[in-house]
Amino acid sequence: MKKSVFLITIISLLLFSSCSKHKGNTNYRNNPEPLRSNAYIKLPLGTVKPSGWLKSQLEAQASGLSGNIDDFWPDLVNSSWRGGDGEAWERGPYFLDGLVPLAYLLDDYQLKEKANRWIQPIIASSSDSGWYGPVKNKDRWPIAVANKVLTQYFEATGDTNAFNVLINYFRYLHESPPDWPNKDWRGVRAMENAVTGYWLYRMTGEKWILETIESIHKNSSDWTSYYEKFPWDSAASADRKIPLDWGPVGLTAHVVNNAMAIKYPGLYYQQSINERHRNAVFAGIEKYDAHHGQAGGRFSGDEHLSGKSPSQGTELCSVVEYMFSLGELYAIFGENSLADRLELLTYNALPGTTTPDMWAHQYDQQSNQVLVSGAKRDWSTNGDYSNIYGLMPNFACCLANMHQGWPKFIETMWMATNENGLAAVSYGPSVVKAKVGKGREVTITEETDYPFNDLITLTISTENPVKFPIELRIPGWADSVEIRYGKKTITVKGKPSVTLTEKWKSGDQITMQIPMKLRFEKRYNNAVSVLRGPLYFSLRIDKEYKSVKINYDNFGYKGSVDWEISPKKPWNYGLMIDTGNTMRGFRVTENEIGKFPFSDKGDMIWSADSGKYIVSQQNAPIIIRSRGIKIPAWTLKNYSADVPPLSPVAPEGDPETIELVPYGCARLRITEFPVMDITLMEEVIK
Repeated sequence: MKKSVFLITIISLLLFSSCSKHKGNTNYRNNPEPLRSNAYIKLPLGTVKPSGWLKSQLEAQASGLSGNIDDFWPDLVNSSWRGGDGEAWERGPYFLDGLVPLAYLLDDYQLKEKANRWIQPIIASSSDSGWYGPVKNKDRWPIAVANKVLTQYFEATGDTNAFNVLINYFRYLHESPPDWPNKDWRGVRAMENAVTGYWLYRMTGEKWILETIESIHKNSSDWTSYYEKFPWDSAASADRKIPLDWGPVGLTAHVVNNAMAIKYPGLYYQQSINERHRNAVFAGIEKYDAHHGQAGGRFSGDEHLSGKSPSQGTELCSVVEYMFSLGELYAIFGENSLADRLELLTYNALPGTTTPDMWAHQYDQQSNQVLVSGAKRDWSTNGDYSNIYGLMPNFACCLANMHQGWPKFIETMWMATNENGLAAVSYGPSVVKAKVGKGREVTITEETDYPFNDLITLTISTENPVKFPIELRIPGWADSVEIRYGKKTITVKGKPSVTLTEKWKSGDQITMQIPMKLRFEKRYNNAVSVLRGPLYFSLRIDKEYKSVKINYDNFGYKGSVDWEISPKKPWNYGLMIDTGNTMRGFRVTENEIGKFPFSDKGDMIWSADSGKYIVSQQNAPIIIRSRGIKIPAWTLKNYSADVPPLSPVAPEGDPETIELVPYGCARLRITEFPVMDITLMEEVIK
């Protein structure tokens, strides 16, 4: 067994470094037969790295909970995954699934050493049977997460011991009876193993790996049929027929299971090549939006699917898992709508549910979030503290799992194309260093303040001129994009992408101008949300932070804290929109992006230098000034903003200037605005 694993490792490394005998990309391996070739190829960890404000965001993450939590939270300090005698289930692997990419994207020595102190005991735990991890864990679910950790670690380090653990474990699955009951997490999430399985097959070409995935698919929860029939629609939500339990049926309504499972038919499509599996993915996304859709590209679930009201919450775990699912699906299908949604989640829902310094997070975020407290809310099944920004405001999964969001997004910002080129998938300041053409290494530096600004500059660095294609995604919301390179200027309209194939030399630049016009999206009760580019905008509400003690110990370690946040001024504004001239009355101001990109004036920021919290004086990167009118009848209901009154709303007061800031910068917010009946205010507008 040991010898065969060693041989497989050697073969895999050869395949990984050279793919010249295969059609398509000869630098990075796409799916070998009989799998369907994917639209794009995900690049190994470390190929894409953050820069600019995006690097600042990762540095904030490293200085916050992600870089410190395993130093003081007992579930990680004493974790059995690192050789302790404590928690032995999902929390260690969840944490590492974010820590490992964070450490290598920042090239942070201390974080890499921290990660290694976890990884080595995990590698050493591998048994002759192939099973690995803590002795007292008998569940396959946390190992599915640990598999993803080891793939990233291998990509970053080339440590063949990690690769051997994965091969041995998949041998164990291949040789063991199926154990994927739909009443347990390992059953409803069984296809998470396919992420690693297909990765291993791309590396080795071993057919038994596909047999293993086939068995998992056939003997676990049928998510394809679920998306085709989708039992938890708006009627089921309104009639309270969604099962709020943890049985086999209730688990299908669990928000995180749904965020993970949306990729499962798509993953299997690589093997089945059956359009039914492809169609299930896009039908599922459409049904999430239609029945549970929320601003920022997410869907509700607090903890079960809970409808479209903007007062319902979305669990943080589901945001980062939905992001990961979309990245996987984009590589498979190359559909722009997937990348558009990935940007929406990353630039809105993800930062909106953490504090700017990333020392605290929510379990549940709301689109209309006007009070953050431990008061009882209308969650489906979550606890009263779920809305608190804190260490562990409900179940511990989000505290362990939140860390993967930003690093994994950065990993997927660039992908390899099947024509030996590179594709810009999501935009933001980054650097990609990859092989193109006939194995020539190039670096492309992306300088931009996107999504806060519409200008993107790509600068190419190469030792010698090299011909290769650069594919640029055109966001679905963009009316047109102007692209300049060399002496050429092109305007792109109505296309999902544009490919520029040139013999590029060092210093060549490509500039993209993506005009960010204001857009209005119809929401619940005919309310509207305001968008600019991939950003949603929310009412800027003056706020007051209050440190509180709730039903657990936050340990007072550095910036670890629990915050209640209360409004200091009214929030119940309707938005004035002139349907004949929607831009009338809106003024956009761009500000400097600070050290904490998603902060706004009045936020509490942990100062490591002084060892205390300070009040931020930094304005949000964008402020939109508009006009609104208070709606006296729109008040709190069960400590959340009541559903917006049905629009259009007859005005009862005088117009006021209001300010909107990006959703991710607003700890308190109104994002779904009632619309004032402008026809009743002709004399005010003139």
